[in-house]
Amino acid sequence: MSRYARYALRVASLAVALGLWQLLTAQDIDLWLRFSQFPTVTDVAHTFADRLAGPDYWTDLTDSLTRILTGFLLAAVLGVATGVLVARSRLAEDLLGPVLEVIRPIPAIALVPVAILLFPSNEQGIVFITCAAAFFPVLVSTRHAVRALAPVWEEAVRTMGGGRWRVLGSVVLPGALPGVFGGLSVGIGVSWICVISAEMISGQYGVGYRTWQDYTVVDYPGVFVGMVTIGVLGWLTSTAVELLGRRLTRWLPHTAYVPAARPKTARTGVTPPPAHAAVREDTRDHPEEAHDEHLVRD
Repeated sequence: MSRYARYALRVASLAVALGLWQLLTAQDIDLWLRFSQFPTVTDVAHTFADRLAGPDYWTDLTDSLTRILTGFLLAAVLGVATGVLVARSRLAEDLLGPVLEVIRPIPAIALVPVAILLFPSNEQGIVFITCAAAFFPVLVSTRHAVRALAPVWEEAVRTMGGGRWRVLGSVVLPGALPGVFGGLSVGIGVSWICVISAEMISGQYGVGYRTWQDYTVVDYPGVFVGMVTIGVLGWLTSTAVELLGRRLTRWLPHTAYVPAARPKTARTGVTPPPAHAAVREDTRDHPEEAHDEHLVRD
């Protein structure tokens, strides 16, 4: 399937979903789910257009993006540094490992009371919650990626006279990049979930705060405008992280999936020789290769 055909298929799937939404809500269909309570697509579109024409929407958008980018960048730096440190140092693992493993299962949104007590302003508390949400996915992915590196690479650098920092810059960080960006992709999505929740609880501006305000005044089209905005922003930021990861890991080998074809046999009724027989025929004139093949089969 060509690239344009795939894009057309994606657009068609989105159009079908919107059409189904419009049909169920416009006809007030109540089977088990109460679609009659939902706004239609046209209602949401009209509210969306009105919000775009006003300044509040762009202020909320700017505030949410500032919070998410600040918290996510802090989490990326701290998560990668801590993951490498814990994976490379037994002392750091013994000192930091137990504390991190106890804190890691705690949902970041549960840290809202801690943020309110700890930080002097709500803005700093929201950034802290966003950072905490993305920190642990980045940390865990980086730690596993560093530990999975082949020791022979480090030994090769040390054999050529490279020191600890040379190994870190030439082997550890480049080799762990795929795992690091896997954690970053997960972290940016979790960050959006937590920043919106934090804005609903203790924010003054932002997409989450505006969505919650629309819910309290029973403005359901406005609620769906906030939901659509959150979804689009999350998709754009996660795509940006993925594209950056692909660009920084272009040196990695990429394999294409090719489905295996079934071998065709002749219709003469002759059974093809087994694979090992063909190997023996090919290695008859090369005794060294035949000896290697014997070792592999044994």
